[in-house]
Amino acid sequence: MAESEQEDIKLPAVNVPSITTMPDLATILGLVFTFGMIVGAIFYNPSEAKFINIPSLLIVLLGTITATCISFNGEELKGAIKIISTVVVRPVRNFPSLAKSMIDLAIIARKKGLLALSNYEKQTKNEPFLDYAIRLVVDGYSEEDLKRILRLQIDKEEENHKRAASILRKGSEIAPAMGLIGTLIGLVQMLADLDNPDAIGPSMAIALLTTFYGAILGTIVMAPLAAKIEKNADDDVMAKMMTLKTVQSMLRHENPRNLEMMINSLLPPSKRISYFK
Repeated sequence: MAESEQEDIKLPAVNVPSITTMPDLATILGLVFTFGMIVGAIFYNPSEAKFINIPSLLIVLLGTITATCISFNGEELKGAIKIISTVVVRPVRNFPSLAKSMIDLAIIARKKGLLALSNYEKQTKNEPFLDYAIRLVVDGYSEEDLKRILRLQIDKEEENHKRAASILRKGSEIAPAMGLIGTLIGLVQMLADLDNPDAIGPSMAIALLTTFYGAILGTIVMAPLAAKIEKNADDDVMAKMMTLKTVQSMLRHENPRNLEMMINSLLPPSKRISYFK
């Protein structure tokens, strides 16, 4: 049998896993249980106190949103909204399968040549950044140019996630401050109506509840969501760095065993693979 026919037999089947979306149960359950404990504490000892006050909510919610928007431009806010929406329903990758498919592609490139990768466009489309990188390889870009292009893409994506997280962190700082502003408004109204006992109660409610709402919005919602965005960004960057290492290895015509070690160095221990047994 000819050598080329033997290589055709040994070529692995490439199965790049698609990126799926699923609810982030840690975020959802965390918010549900946290708010559940607060509500439980409120109703544990029944009283006539009312914890819903529309003016207080408007001061904190709308005030936090508008004050946060002042700190950023429209383009930054538009990009951040899309990223923030992925906190509850986030993209999920099968990293072990993705790593194996990258090594499969590296083996094909080493045995059949870089141009042979153009036959696997249907498979690589499941991972857009990998598909983009493979196209650059097939188009004949040098390793230096390819690294520069892909690094710019990675850095840009990472910066977008950091900006979205910074917007939420700014909001988490503003929310308690808006609560304090509402408290001052309520105190001024209360002091102005000391001669009217019926007005003291509503004014005091605004004074106290805005601080309460501001603390909840900043501490329980915005700050944890900012941390989750940064965590999701780490996973996205890790997948892109795996792609960069893969195409660099292809262009250097390295042994795929070296690629396996490089990919495993990027993956956490629980997701590392053993391709060559």
